[in-house]
Amino acid sequence: MQTAMNLILLGPPGAGKGTQAKEIEARRGLVQLSTGDMLRSAAAAGTDVGRRAKALMDKGQLVPDEVVIEIIANRIDQADCATGFVLDGFPRTLPQAAALDDMLRSAKKQLHAVIELSVDPKRLVERIAGRYCCAKCGAGYHERFKRPEVAGVCDACGSAAFSRRADDTEEAVANRLMAHYKSTAPLTGYYFCKGYLRAVDGMAPIAEVAKEIEKVLDDVP
Repeated sequence: MQTAMNLILLGPPGAGKGTQAKEIEARRGLVQLSTGDMLRSAAAAGTDVGRRAKALMDKGQLVPDEVVIEIIANRIDQADCATGFVLDGFPRTLPQAAALDDMLRSAKKQLHAVIELSVDPKRLVERIAGRYCCAKCGAGYHERFKRPEVAGVCDACGSAAFSRRADDTEEAVANRLMAHYKSTAPLTGYYFCKGYLRAVDGMAPIAEVAKEIEKVLDDVP
């Protein structure tokens, strides 16, 4: 089994990228790199690039690609990434993918696989739009697939208070998916041509998806 491995997880919002990145981190010792977490950490650390990112985020502005790439470069240079990393949520566009390639070449690192969590958009909208959580402990539920054992009472803590994201309506989720496919769909062709792309069924149960990802990683040269 290969020890050092650098991966990208592709998939629309709600496909389970964060969940599977954590699974890979736990099984393989790779470091999950979420761009949102890295931006917040860099801002909190007060580094030069972190201060630039924070100034933009405080104004509600998007952080430009070159700043995100610099933050990723700094992060993968840290000792805990020596065994590899899993990029979750980046890149999202072809220019970002090209910039990431350039940065990795400069850092003398390489990608080993890009794993796409394939989904059925209609079923994914249903999955996301029906989810909600306990407002007290954060335990997750779903209107169709995972209701509390006692209606209106959290299984984990007994609270009767629940909440859901304001943008988890069917219309909002469909709009997010449309925006995702418009910007990110070209990445599948990009990484296919480079020989990195592997696809697994992102609609399968979490444990089954994890098992299929392990099979992919075992076959990575």
